[in-house]
Amino acid sequence: MTISSKLTGAGAVALAVVFNLPYGYLAQNFEYPDILRRPSAEVLAAFAAGGEGLVWAWYVFGLSALAFVPLAMALSLTPERIHRSPGVAIGAALAGVLAGLVQAIGLFRWVFVVPGLARQEDLGAAGAQFDLMNAFAGVAIGEHMGQIFTALFVGLVAALQWGERARLSAVIGTVTTGLMVAGAGGGLALAQGQSDEMFAMLSIGAYLGLTLWLITTGIGLLGFARARPAKPVVYV
Repeated sequence: MTISSKLTGAGAVALAVVFNLPYGYLAQNFEYPDILRRPSAEVLAAFAAGGEGLVWAWYVFGLSALAFVPLAMALSLTPERIHRSPGVAIGAALAGVLAGLVQAIGLFRWVFVVPGLARQEDLGAAGAQFDLMNAFAGVAIGEHMGQIFTALFVGLVAALQWGERARLSAVIGTVTTGLMVAGAGGGLALAQGQSDEMFAMLSIGAYLGLTLWLITTGIGLLGFARARPAKPVVYV
């Protein structure tokens, strides 16, 4: 393992912590994610009441999604993985990059679009615009596509980890992948006018699993880097 491996491991642990900070703030101050399924006028009113703190929380949330892009590339495109399984490594990198980008698009709507809607006097009319924007940028792109690409990334890296005998990370990653794929069905349920409550619970479990997977993956890299035995010296 090299210094870059240590940096990747530290980055994985750091990102697991960082993206949960705005999530926790929004859960406490905006009743996220439950509020997303309430009437649009109510969501906009709550957003307006939350002030600048909510905007900054969503901005940090979006940045954490973008930070997933270089981390996904660093985790996937190691020399060893490219040499051993180039197709899986490159596929994982592409999936991770797309996951970070589409989730950032979905999250940044709260920074650059929703504040303007929340400032309108007629929240009823603004609510119609919010519903359309939320259905496309939020549900379709940020949630549905974001979860599918994230699941693909985690699943491919977990397969690599299993081959490398990083069994704990591989098992957590595989379970996370399954939960995330199942949770992605929430968008389809909403599109058909059905409740997504069960899918939302699966998605919450999936992102908790993602947090745990990033931490175990990062600690594994850091621990392996420390534990690497020195090359023996042979005297002749």
